[in-house]
Amino acid sequence: MRTAKENILNKISKALNNSVPLPFANNNNSNAIFAGPTDELAIIFATEFTALQGKFVYCENDKNAIEQIHALITTKEWAKVYCSTHKWNPHFSNTIGLASCDVSITSCERLVARTGTVVLSAAEIDGRTASVYAPIHICIAYTNQLVFDIKDALELITQKYNGKLPSFISFATGPSRTADIEKTLVTGVHGPKEVFLFLIEDGQ
Repeated sequence: MRTAKENILNKISKALNNSVPLPFANNNNSNAIFAGPTDELAIIFATEFTALQGKFVYCENDKNAIEQIHALITTKEWAKVYCSTHKWNPHFSNTIGLASCDVSITSCERLVARTGTVVLSAAEIDGRTASVYAPIHICIAYTNQLVFDIKDALELITQKYNGKLPSFISFATGPSRTADIEKTLVTGVHGPKEVFLFLIEDGQ
């Protein structure tokens, strides 16, 4: 007499031996699912990002970004600033303790305009926790990192790393949000409660 487990395994084996034809054999995967951008990518991203409670700041150049971030840190009275990106570390970082910091500053891989998403990787932010552990996350990006859709971001990241993808790639869309059974929205439960994006023009 067969056990329930044996019956299940037998059904799986039969299913694998008799393949089912594709339901949409003539489907062309190269076709875009969403319509292309109708405005500048920076405007689309800013609109979507702020709609999801993200804080967006436009900067003319690196100097302007540094000044605006320092002004924000002073205004918010953040005492412990952690920075995981080598380029920005000399300008902002004053602690090596991510666990006890007030704010964490990182760069990113790409910005997805259609969804207002920041794409991060372990290679770009030097680890997996810098963007999610601190209560406040500041991300610094350039306009040349903007793409329209997630597919575009993945293609460019694959090219950048020559197919050898980082061990961690994250798609962060605004602050961490969750809701209980009564549909009460709470921010900052599984990640930062506030996310700031400083977008610098050009990137040259």
